[in-house]
Amino acid sequence: MGTQNKNGVLSPAELKDIIVSVLDENKAEDIDAIDLMGQTSIADYMIIASGSSTRQVAALAGKIAEKFAGTPNAVLRTEGLPTADWVVVDCGEIIVHLFRPEVRTFYSIEKMWKTDSSTPKTASQAQPIH
Repeated sequence: MGTQNKNGVLSPAELKDIIVSVLDENKAEDIDAIDLMGQTSIADYMIIASGSSTRQVAALAGKIAEKFAGTPNAVLRTEGLPTADWVVVDCGEIIVHLFRPEVRTFYSIEKMWKTDSSTPKTASQAQPIH
């Protein structure tokens, strides 16, 4: 699964890459990884993605949990099931928000972490709005 320290724990960047890969492999839409390092203490990265239905949103959360089950990188907590309109997966240094498209549009949480929400940014360019 990448470079691990002596305890088998992956770096936040490696975790982010694996989670993005899992989401992409499972047909998540509009995957956005935002670098939060140095901006907040809640996480190093926030990943936001959409699923086409509540069933897919729940399945995406399950796939992330499956990927890290039994490892030092196991999911700490999942919130938002079984309704699955908006599911939050706490992976420690990575917080994953999974939405149905309408719910994602309504809350627009990306806008809180980007300076210009009209221009897509890479994770390293994301900045919070003050």
